[in-house]
Amino acid sequence: MTEHISKQFDADLEAIRSGVLAMGGLVEKQLTRAIAVLQNPEEPVVEQVARDEATINQMQMSVDQQCYQLIARRQPAASDLRMVMTVTKIVNELERIGDEVKKIAFKAHALPPADKLALARQHEIARVAVLARQMLQMALDSFARLDVVESAEIVRRDEAVDSAFQAITRQLVSYMMEDPRLISPALELLFIAKWLERIGDHSKNIAEHVVQAVKGVDVRHASPDEITAEVNA
Repeated sequence: MTEHISKQFDADLEAIRSGVLAMGGLVEKQLTRAIAVLQNPEEPVVEQVARDEATINQMQMSVDQQCYQLIARRQPAASDLRMVMTVTKIVNELERIGDEVKKIAFKAHALPPADKLALARQHEIARVAVLARQMLQMALDSFARLDVVESAEIVRRDEAVDSAFQAITRQLVSYMMEDPRLISPALELLFIAKWLERIGDHSKNIAEHVVQAVKGVDVRHASPDEITAEVNA
């Protein structure tokens, strides 16, 4: 980041960035716990997920308040204002990921530890969970380093998550058609897969916000190729 005449401004902005990364780190831990429950519904971490989700909410409000105070005191302009506004958008995305993770953990905990769909849960859906976690990790890294090249790669990876979700949907529908008794548990897994796909979407949004903060261009509705061209311009 550019160093400012006001050292306090730099210190305040760095404190805000650190708060975002701390919040992101906790969200990442939450997702790791949810994946553990997905692979083993008896994993005893659901209560911790609920407690940390409340902490994530508080962290979002704290960072937002810091941003508002920084705008009021320093009246930043141009790239500085973009960065502050980007932070408020990113913490909103992280809070929403936290919500999705909580739903995944609780839904997975309610599943039977072993049934006819255990293989799909432990492999196909777990694979999507790993892809979503990788996207989140990359999104946080791109924000920490303001790396727009990595941001463009995250947007492209979201296509893989979407494709995997579509494949799981087709697989679960085929199970339901073959055995109507599997309709209810298959729908439960479909909810989980959709929430994982949404985590990928939120991570992609974070990456797009980073591009806007650095390049000053809104790329939210641009294609992966267009975003790649923009970051390389």
